[in-house]
Amino acid sequence: MSAPVLETENLVKVYGRGESRFDALKGLTFGIQQGESVAIVGKSGSGKSTLMHLLALLDEPTAGVVAMNGRPVSQLKPAQVSELRNDTFGFVFQQFFLNANQTVLENVILPLKIAGVGKAERKRRGMEVLEQLDMADKAGNRATDLSGGQKQRACIARALVNGPSVLFADEPTGNLDTATGEVVEDILFGLHRDRGITLVIVTHDDDLAARCQRRLLMQDGMIIADDSGEAVRSAGAGVGQPSRQGSRRVGGPGRHAAPVVVDGRGPDTGQGNDGNQGNDGNPEGQA
Repeated sequence: MSAPVLETENLVKVYGRGESRFDALKGLTFGIQQGESVAIVGKSGSGKSTLMHLLALLDEPTAGVVAMNGRPVSQLKPAQVSELRNDTFGFVFQQFFLNANQTVLENVILPLKIAGVGKAERKRRGMEVLEQLDMADKAGNRATDLSGGQKQRACIARALVNGPSVLFADEPTGNLDTATGEVVEDILFGLHRDRGITLVIVTHDDDLAARCQRRLLMQDGMIIADDSGEAVRSAGAGVGQPSRQGSRRVGGPGRHAAPVVVDGRGPDTGQGNDGNQGNDGNPEGQA
């Protein structure tokens, strides 16, 4: 089997120090194969959004390794990480993050502008993805003129314009009514099915999670179950218990990382100081 497209070993994320210390992630080791659809679920504060931010290279771990296709990201220079993130990943967020003063097309082609793609090519590729999502007639509209469902389609178009191989979605239907949410879900899973895109979804929605091939349940900074319901373990609770597939092993030192030490000790297996956490353990409230 080829190396997982995304892989972690002994992944730790700690916020604060001393009495304000909060262990958001406690030594996670697992992999995601190319073409999988994976739901990361758990209560608020469980660490699921923190995990997504590390997988998506939007943040750096306190300790441990994130690897892509078998290569630790820590081996790359910051500019290489930015280029990799822009070329490989697409992002769909609950809050849309559209620039209200720009047109739909201008919002969609922003990743291409960052990548230095020429103006004509940016427009061509932007219109192409908008047509695929039945949004071409809205290309000249301001983002403020769109409905919630149209805004989310614009976000999906922006996520697709660079031809990503991995699509991250953080509560993608959280701000949508049921009917519109189902349409957005169908678009995401259609992309997964038809293009082989790896889909990583953070969600509280059990129905959305059930549509994924795999479900990772998080609690107190650890993955406590995989999609088959098997118990899995973190580095703080044991060493290297495999699930049915080796790439899904959680816990224990692996081929990239040494055993974790943070602030002179291993990761805290307690629940941390809940009063200092933001969204999913992030004191800065990242979604």
